[in-house]
Amino acid sequence: MEHDGQLELYTAVAVRLKEAHSRVRALQVPEGVRMALTRKLLVITAAAKHDLAGAARRLERFVADLDEGRLPEEEP
Repeated sequence: MEHDGQLELYTAVAVRLKEAHSRVRALQVPEGVRMALTRKLLVITAAAKHDLAGAARRLERFVADLDEGRLPEEEP
């Protein structure tokens, strides 16, 4: 039964990551900001391979930051 919950969480994280990537691509921000956001999403994706629950929490914070307009500084 726990395996089913893990599969559901994996599916939910995968869907949210795809949505987050789409949102980042659609943002009207300087390229350096977009690169910083994309890098954060790649880190979350990599973390999901080892700590799915932790990655889900990080993704929720990332999306909340996007919703609130909290964007990273532009990378050089």
